Amino acid sequence: MKVFKFGGASVKDADGVKNLVSVLELTGHENTILVVSAMGKTTNAMEAVVKAYFDDKVNLASVVQEVIDYHGGILSDLFDNDQHPIFKRIKLLFDEVQGFLTWNKSPNYNFVYDQVVGYGELVSTTIISAYLNEIGIVNNWVDVRNLIKTNDSYRDTAVNWEKTQKNVVDQVDRKILNITQGFLGSDDNNFTTTLGREGSDYTAAILAYCLNADSVTIWKDVPGVLNADPRYFKETQLLNKISYREAIELAFYGASVIHPKTLQPLQRKEIPLHVKSFISPKDPGTTVGKGVGIEPEVPCFILKKNQVLMKLSSLDFSFIVESSISELFLLFHEHKMKVDLIQNSAISFSVCVDNRFGRLDELLNILKSRFKVVCHEGVSLYTIRHFNAEAIASLQNGHEVLLEQRGKETLQLVVK
Repeated sequence: MKVFKFGGASVKDADGVKNLVSVLELTGHENTILVVSAMGKTTNAMEAVVKAYFDDKVNLASVVQEVIDYHGGILSDLFDNDQHPIFKRIKLLFDEVQGFLTWNKSPNYNFVYDQVVGYGELVSTTIISAYLNEIGIVNNWVDVRNLIKTNDSYRDTAVNWEKTQKNVVDQVDRKILNITQGFLGSDDNNFTTTLGREGSDYTAAILAYCLNADSVTIWKDVPGVLNADPRYFKETQLLNKISYREAIELAFYGASVIHPKTLQPLQRKEIPLHVKSFISPKDPGTTVGKGVGIEPEVPCFILKKNQVLMKLSSLDFSFIVESSISELFLLFHEHKMKVDLIQNSAISFSVCVDNRFGRLDELLNILKSRFKVVCHEGVSLYTIRHFNAEAIASLQNGHEVLLEQRGKETLQLVVK
């Protein structure tokens, strides 16, 4: 069994969908399950729908219509006959979205987010499944919400592995090409849940683990895993091979090519992960598997923008000890702050966090009642794995360094 994951960039238009077909024809698609993301920037567009639902009801209908029109254009380019049943199926899916927005009474933003945003994946996979069937590639559309069961921590759920394993074994027909959604699951009440942004890679790993798959391939618009993000660094280099441990380190520090949670289930069953280009599918790409380090061994740069650096000092010059740190981490957890770096001394504690759920002000109000707080918003966190003097100098040039932390293999700099 093979698991292929195609991201939004690979199916952003009709040509992208046709290119997906070319990849399947080149690689073969027997005993395969496709995990597909929302098309193009649809997730962003659906997030705009949720925002309009809460903050701009007057323009809500037009924001939804933009998403409908975008997919309508792709449908028209793929299907000559506008009476094809796919048009009705897509209309019904968007009717469900609009229906939910009409009758929903929940004020819980994260709950509403998961019920609405996930339709991007449902629509994309429905379109692609119909197109594949239309051109003779017989496939089975699977609702991943019937497979992956989670808790009800909306937007950042934890997988119930026992229930998920049983569902996958019972419901996935290994003898046919299957197509399903990334990013989504469902709770015990069958409400839609999401696995976090970029969670489609994680979906592929979950299914591969449950299916004992031979491999997972993530198809992207880059040649493979690079030693730096080409959007922010001029010179990049392809990494041919990466060990599971090294890939987990890179993902932990924020490397964007591989989702942080993706690697653990694959490592447990030693399932190799391939990261390849859907533009040049014959190229070897990068393989993540058993082995030592990276090949070639070069410095790897990771950038996380829009971080928050806080320096906390005790009000009475008392030591910041285990009980204080334990209390702080509980607060970070309760406010859904992802901690990316910590550094402490006798009477101070510095922490760089990702304010991805927008709860910084709420947290600061609590912290300021207990500590002296200096807060820097909008900072950047650079991480260099396998750093050398030249790599360090390239980052320090022109930046004000607010905090530096250095280990044997990893250097982190917080800069303005």
